[in-house]
Amino acid sequence: MMSERVKKLRKQSVEAVPYISMERAKIVDDVYKKYEGSVSIPVLRALVLKEFMSKKKLCINEGELIVGERGEAPAATPTYPELCCHTIEDFEIMNDREKISFKVDEEAKKMQEDIIPYWEKRSMRYHILENMTDEWKDCYLNGMFTEFQEQRGPGHTVADGKIYKKGFLDFKKDIETEIENLDYNNDDSALDKKMQLEGMSIACDGIMILGERYAELAKEMAREEKDEKRKQELLDIAEVCSHVPANAPRTFREAIQMYWFVHLCVITELNPWDSFNPGRLDQHLNPFYQKETEEGSLDREGAKELLQCFWVKFNNQPAPPKVGITLKESATYTDFANINSGGLKADGSDGVNDVSYLVLDVIDEMRLLQPSSNVQISKKTPQKFLKKALNIVRKGWGQPSLFNSDAVIQEMLNAGKDIVDARCGGTSGCIETGAFGKEAFILTGYFNIPKVLEITLNNGLDPMSGKKLGIETGDASKFKNYEELFEAFKKQMNHFIDIKVRGNRVIEKLYAEKMPVPFLSTIIDDCIKEGKDYNAGGARYNVTYIQGVGIGNITDSLAAIKYHIFDKNNFTMDELLTAMKDDFNDHEMILNLVKNKAPKYGNDDDYADEIMKDVFKTYYDTVTGRPNIKGGEHRINMLPTTCHIYFGSVIGALPSGKRAKEALADGISPSKGADINGPTSVIKSASKMDHLITGGTLLNQKVTPSMIEGEEGLDKLSNLVRAYFKLDGHHIQFNVFNRQTLLNAQKNPEDYKNLIVRVAGYSDYFSNLNKDLQDEIIARTEQVI
Repeated sequence: MMSERVKKLRKQSVEAVPYISMERAKIVDDVYKKYEGSVSIPVLRALVLKEFMSKKKLCINEGELIVGERGEAPAATPTYPELCCHTIEDFEIMNDREKISFKVDEEAKKMQEDIIPYWEKRSMRYHILENMTDEWKDCYLNGMFTEFQEQRGPGHTVADGKIYKKGFLDFKKDIETEIENLDYNNDDSALDKKMQLEGMSIACDGIMILGERYAELAKEMAREEKDEKRKQELLDIAEVCSHVPANAPRTFREAIQMYWFVHLCVITELNPWDSFNPGRLDQHLNPFYQKETEEGSLDREGAKELLQCFWVKFNNQPAPPKVGITLKESATYTDFANINSGGLKADGSDGVNDVSYLVLDVIDEMRLLQPSSNVQISKKTPQKFLKKALNIVRKGWGQPSLFNSDAVIQEMLNAGKDIVDARCGGTSGCIETGAFGKEAFILTGYFNIPKVLEITLNNGLDPMSGKKLGIETGDASKFKNYEELFEAFKKQMNHFIDIKVRGNRVIEKLYAEKMPVPFLSTIIDDCIKEGKDYNAGGARYNVTYIQGVGIGNITDSLAAIKYHIFDKNNFTMDELLTAMKDDFNDHEMILNLVKNKAPKYGNDDDYADEIMKDVFKTYYDTVTGRPNIKGGEHRINMLPTTCHIYFGSVIGALPSGKRAKEALADGISPSKGADINGPTSVIKSASKMDHLITGGTLLNQKVTPSMIEGEEGLDKLSNLVRAYFKLDGHHIQFNVFNRQTLLNAQKNPEDYKNLIVRVAGYSDYFSNLNKDLQDEIIARTEQVI
């Protein structure tokens, strides 16, 4: 159970109202105006971090044991003018919107008015949009794809074990050695490397200053504290912060505090999407836990309380505000730090340990939106661990999600990664695979696969906007067979991926030159060794992802066309196109046929599933292998966050029977109501996709609570997960609710303020979701196991 300390901290975190803090923006503005042009860009970026850590208002919340906030207090949320210079109108929208709002006071608006003149044409958002082609802008504005870096920085990186074995004094020594060994006579990039390494060294100073300042603050507070117990706790905080982050942690508590200081510096340096992540936390903390419990200096309850305090720190940091299309693709306060438990060790043995079970207890008791959590399940994972995780899942708040660690490792091996790096990696964000501490696996945006078909059927025209977004691939009514249609679809797909990849490469170049991240580079192999920034290819592995959305809808649409037009001649293409143009109004016969009398993905029906495989292979072949500018390549994964709602809103009626503006299916889940043969058929259909050549796939399932009650219900759920993973499925997650509960929550939100549901790769309060997203979750098929 939670201690009174943790209950108070949790309550403070949950009740904190997100607001805009201008502290960081002001310091960024001051540093740039003072130093821009007189120092190298890597040094300039490092000076921003150092200055901020030297001047930011510190915060030690009442009773807490792990210290540090991104802003001045819980839920204080900074802005990043160098990435996205918000207008005053943006601020007013953030303040006034019903969902995912941020309070903005008049003083913040006045400060922003002072910041705008300098930053409105210096921000990355400005440079990105200035350097995009008109066709890219048309595709972006009309929902063919989104762009993650338009308002947030490249991120999606995870810590490995090095920060638990080295302090930042050690990192500085490594950097100094590399500077000393630069070969100016033979290495044309020696000067560039020097500038990058100098920035990294200054960034190390920044985090150590933060630790020193917290140590001093804790001592000052201890001197004023009347309660002897709290006085000693503050002195303990001072001792911890005097040691880390300058030195390697010695204890379980120091290890947690070390990570948290690193986390704050990563998310302060830039606003990476997704947030930084401790990754394999159980693997990193277990050596400290074993040593101290054996010595008697730490017990299980003490360790759990420290982890619970750690959980609160994540929940205190809302994802910084988004506006426009970027808000539509990810409308949540969640920042996607995703803690992995279980999996395999570097030697290939089972990775479940005492801390793994401890983490599950923390997840169960805390029930916070952040951090996200997952369990990595391999063939070697004890059934006890899987069932303990599923027992939490069936309580119905969406955590933890479940990953097939054998598949995750194989995905990395198929992408050319080392076996040890793969085993020490895992998943982050929603479902994305990466080699932790060694890889920049950058998500660039979502891709609207069903819209490609919509434009194909209209010979390059987007019927929603009236713009010619695509190329002319022929009048759909003149296609003689299904193969001609699919060939036209492939050409349109290639056209749009060409546009997206061209934009990606330009954006990568802009970030490499204008927005290095010297702090993040310090802790990611092999940036120090190469003298190269994380954003410029310094990581050991560099992958650029485009996330596919709507595989269920595109499959069902093509299946309906193939079956009814070309196989059965039940109606003509012209008749279908007319019905779609009319949103199927007064076309009940065609709507009934395409919606209820056509093969559907999600039912283990090879007719539909073979089409899914063809679409998936087309998407994979069109994207995978295209080079990025960092020595790596583009790859695919399949997930939506909340973008399936937005993408559905920019598509008219589809041949599957989807009405205009209705949401698309999430992840690789079947279309709404299409899966009628139960969850076993769903996982069989989904497993026909080759997950092992992706960087991750997302499968959502909704289960009626009564179906998984008791030990028998837990066994059924466990067997379903094991069966899917045996078929090489990458990921599965569950919403455990009945439809009526969600309808009641939608009607009476005040009575269900604490209701948490699984959305896509994350959980959120049901009341935080807009009505379209609530409707989509309610409409998901309730499976009977």
